Amino acid sequence: MQLISWADFEKIELRVGTILEVLDFPKAKKPAYKLKIDFGAFGIKWSSAQVTKHYTKESLIGKQIVAVVNFPEKQIADFMSQCLVTGFADANGDIVLTAVDKPVPNGTKIA
Repeated sequence: MQLISWADFEKIELRVGTILEVLDFPKAKKPAYKLKIDFGAFGIKWSSAQVTKHYTKESLIGKQIVAVVNFPEKQIADFMSQCLVTGFADANGDIVLTAVDKPVPNGTKIA
């Protein structure tokens, strides 16, 4: 593990957003959804997330998640991902989303 400085950590914009819309993403190499996420004052952004094992499209609507919002856009198949939704791999390697357990304002930065 490489250590980073506090200044390095402060550069990462980890913010809370609410999932507004979920679409299938059949062109992704691994099963994934396209997520439309509201980050409050930081706008609405789209992301691709490989979370189809643990979540249905319906269960994701309204869920608050944590994402990195200051990476450059990344092309995934024919889709431009505008943020990186965070999560952890479970024992099978399937992703469990990083989420908050109480509502917070969209766009709130990790503290």
